[in-house]
Amino acid sequence: MLIRSKRKLRATDAPQRHQNHGRPMTRRELIGQGFMAGSATVLGGGILSLFSNPRAAWAQLADDLDPLRAACGINVFGAGKIPFICFDLAGGANMAGSNVLVGGDGGQLDLLSTAGYRKMGLPGDMVPGTPEAAPTATSNGDHTDTSMGLAFHSDSAFLRGMYGSIRTPGLGNFINGAIIPARSDNDTGNNPHNPMYGIRRAGADGSILSLCGSRNSESGGNSMAPVSLINPEFRPTKIDRPSDVTGLVDTGELLNLLSEDDAVAVMESVYRLSEQKMARVETGLNFTDPNNAPLTRDEVVEDLVRCGYLSAADIADRFSDPGALDPAQDPNIVGGPNSIFTAAEFNDNSRDGDEFRKTASVMKMVIDGFAGAGCVTMGGYDYHGGMRQEGEIKDERAGRCMGACLEYASRANGGLGIPLMMYVYSDGSLSSNGTIDDSQAGRGKGEWTSDNSSTAASFFLVYNPNGRPQLFTGLDGLPIEQHQQIGRFSADGSVDRSGTPGANNVNLLVEMILMNYMALHNEQNLFGSAGYFPGNALGDATNIDRLTAFAPIVSGTVSNPL
Repeated sequence: MLIRSKRKLRATDAPQRHQNHGRPMTRRELIGQGFMAGSATVLGGGILSLFSNPRAAWAQLADDLDPLRAACGINVFGAGKIPFICFDLAGGANMAGSNVLVGGDGGQLDLLSTAGYRKMGLPGDMVPGTPEAAPTATSNGDHTDTSMGLAFHSDSAFLRGMYGSIRTPGLGNFINGAIIPARSDNDTGNNPHNPMYGIRRAGADGSILSLCGSRNSESGGNSMAPVSLINPEFRPTKIDRPSDVTGLVDTGELLNLLSEDDAVAVMESVYRLSEQKMARVETGLNFTDPNNAPLTRDEVVEDLVRCGYLSAADIADRFSDPGALDPAQDPNIVGGPNSIFTAAEFNDNSRDGDEFRKTASVMKMVIDGFAGAGCVTMGGYDYHGGMRQEGEIKDERAGRCMGACLEYASRANGGLGIPLMMYVYSDGSLSSNGTIDDSQAGRGKGEWTSDNSSTAASFFLVYNPNGRPQLFTGLDGLPIEQHQQIGRFSADGSVDRSGTPGANNVNLLVEMILMNYMALHNEQNLFGSAGYFPGNALGDATNIDRLTAFAPIVSGTVSNPL
C-alpha cells in the first residue's frame, strides 16, 4: 500500500490549477476546474404555500370548465411522462468503483482485479467482497451496498450524500438503477452528453415550459446536446435559483386588488360573457369553394378571446400564491418539520447552499410538472491533483442533491409520489496511482492523480412509487445482472469499448439513455419510428432488449396524474 507524501492541501472549492493542464479558456473549462459555478440567491421566508401541490390547486377551478381547458391546450400535469432530471458533473468526476460498483461481463459483482479497483481509487482492504470492520446501516458487510437496487460501494460518497437528503424510511426499496461503462473525452464540454432535447422528443413536457437547465447554454448544462437532437423551439430555460422559478409567471395586477378567489371568479365570469357574445357573432364570410364548408364566425378570433380569459383564470388560480412555484416556500424542501434541507443549509452562502438552491429550483419545476426535463450542472469535478478528501467532499455534495430529487419525488402528488428518472454523467473521468489519503475526510482511499477516460461511466436511477423497478427480461436471454450493468470493464479497470454501442461513442450513449426512458413507458418498440429516433444505431429489437435496463413502470402515454 502506498502512503501519501505530505503536501499542501488546497481549499476544496477553490479554482483548481493543475500543473498538467493548460490555462482554462472556455466557459466549460472554467466550470470543470471550479473557476465558475452556478449562482444562486437566498429568498426570505413568507407565507407557506397554499398550493404546494399544484395538482390539488387545479381541482379548485369549476369542474364545468375542464373540457374547455383541454380544448384551449391549458396544461397542468405536463405531458403525463415520467419527469427526467440529469446531473452534469463538469470536469471529469469519478463514477465507477469508488461510487457505483462495476465489474466484468457478469455484471457489477463480477469482480475486477485488485489492481483494477486500485485504479478506481480503492485500496486492497476496501475492494468489494472483502469484510468491513464497521459496516454502515445499509451495507451488505462486504464493501457493497444494494439498498437502492443498483450496487454502490458501501463507502460511496454519492450514496452517503443521497442518504443525507433522504428522510423517508425505506425509500431505497422504491429505487433501482443501472450503470453504463462508456468513455468520453476528458475536461471538455464538447462531449454531446446532454439528452434533454431527446427526452422532449420522446414526449416529456411541462405545464409552463418544456425544458430547463441551470446553465444559460444551448443544452441547459455544461456538456453539449447531440446536434441531431437540438430543436431551437425547446431551448432550455435557465433555472438556477428560486427567483428564476418565481419569475416565470406573472399573475397581473388584478390579484393586487382582489382576493385570489374573487380574481379567479372575475376572470371566469369574463370568459363566460365572452363565450355568450362570441356565440352570437356572425362574420358573414362565405367561400364558393365546394370543398370548404361556409364559416359563420371567425373561429380564430373566438378561440383567442375565449382561451385568453380562461388562461388568465388558470394562472390566477394556480400561481396567485408565490409558494406554488417558490422552492424556498415549499415546506417539503425547506422550513418544514421534516424538510429535505434545513433552513441553515438552504440559506447558506457557501457553495453547498448554492448547489442546494439550484437543485431545489430545478427539481420543483420538473417533479411538480412545470417542466418536462431539467439539468443541474455542478462545477469543480476536475478534482484530481488534490488530496482524496476534495473529491469525497464534492461527491457527497452531489449525492445530497441527487437524494433531494428522489425524496421530493416521493412526496409529490399529495404524498403519493411521482416516478422519476435521474441520470448522472461527466466529461471523462480520472484514476488513482494508489497513493493513500489517510486524512479523516480522505477516508483512507486512493488519491485522484490524473485524467483517465478509460475509467468513465454514466448511471441512472429510477424511482417508482408503486415499488422497486424490476430489471428487464426479454428476447436477449441475458441474466438480469447484465441489464443492471449495460456493458463491461476489463479486469484492469478499463472500459471494454466493444461492450455496447455507446461504450466509445457519446452520441450513441445518449441514444441508449433515450431508449431506456421510452422503455419505462413500454414504448421502446417506437424508438426507431418516425417522429422519435429513426436512423438510430442501436440495432434491431433483440439488440434493444440487450440494452434495456428495466421493465416498464408505466404503460404508454400515462394518464394524469402519474
